[in-house]
Amino acid sequence: MNSNKAETSAKNTNHIQQVEECVAFLQKKLPFIPPLVIQLGTGLGDLAGQMQPSLILPYHEIPHFPCSTVSSHQGNLIVSHLHETTVIILQGRFHCYEGYSSKEVAFPIRVLSLLGVHTLILTNAAGGLNPAFAPGSIMIFRDHLNLLGDNPLHGPNVDAWGPRFPDFSVPYAPELIALAQESAQSCGLDKVVTGVYACIPGPSLETPAETRWLRGCGADAVGMSSIPEILVARHAGMDVLGLSVISNVNDPDNQQPIILEEIIAAAAAVGPQLERLIIEIIRRRYAQDRIR
Repeated sequence: MNSNKAETSAKNTNHIQQVEECVAFLQKKLPFIPPLVIQLGTGLGDLAGQMQPSLILPYHEIPHFPCSTVSSHQGNLIVSHLHETTVIILQGRFHCYEGYSSKEVAFPIRVLSLLGVHTLILTNAAGGLNPAFAPGSIMIFRDHLNLLGDNPLHGPNVDAWGPRFPDFSVPYAPELIALAQESAQSCGLDKVVTGVYACIPGPSLETPAETRWLRGCGADAVGMSSIPEILVARHAGMDVLGLSVISNVNDPDNQQPIILEEIIAAAAAVGPQLERLIIEIIRRRYAQDRIR
């Protein structure tokens, strides 16, 4: 075995061991395993404050969890009660631009999938590329473009975790997309759209030429997160629903400075609407389970 192969094998063994240790830790901490995890993105962490937590675990107390270095990501795993359904909330996430690999970014989702969580609702703040979108819209992911240059499934595959070549012909659960649209209508939310999300490495924001190119690729919104978690979730067989708050809309012919504080404020302003939408989605998805 040459040195590169030996190094790859050692990294993979270490990753598997870290995942297994984290799974064992959370099995002892969680009273039972909820069916759903909600990951909150930039400017949306305050949603967790509107819920009824029964357990709060800071990321730094969980073995091998990365720690967020971004101020708008609080960094807590929360078990909370939402409309008669217990869920796990990841309050804050990690990004490749912080120096983490995509495998490290997706680490919490890998652990939760092995614990038995089977559905992921993932939220983020994104820049709009589709000129028909308006700031403050909520975009339901229909598809995505992975432009990170990295994939958390690189390296030796763990067959017990998922297939070597996972199919992505239907990356987002059609029933969840339809459920989100029905829920938005029920909540009276008129600025809910569907689209293609493009993930770039960051942390530099898009130039006018990059914005024009992304539009030409078919992207409706652009951000710097979420795709590693989605790839691991689908590899593990989880159902995924992606929701982006469109904080601004980029016009490559009249590009305006993009200020992080304004993105956070715009996402937070849409937070109450997003909360209503998520609660309605959960109410509708798990109502049948409660009836049974």
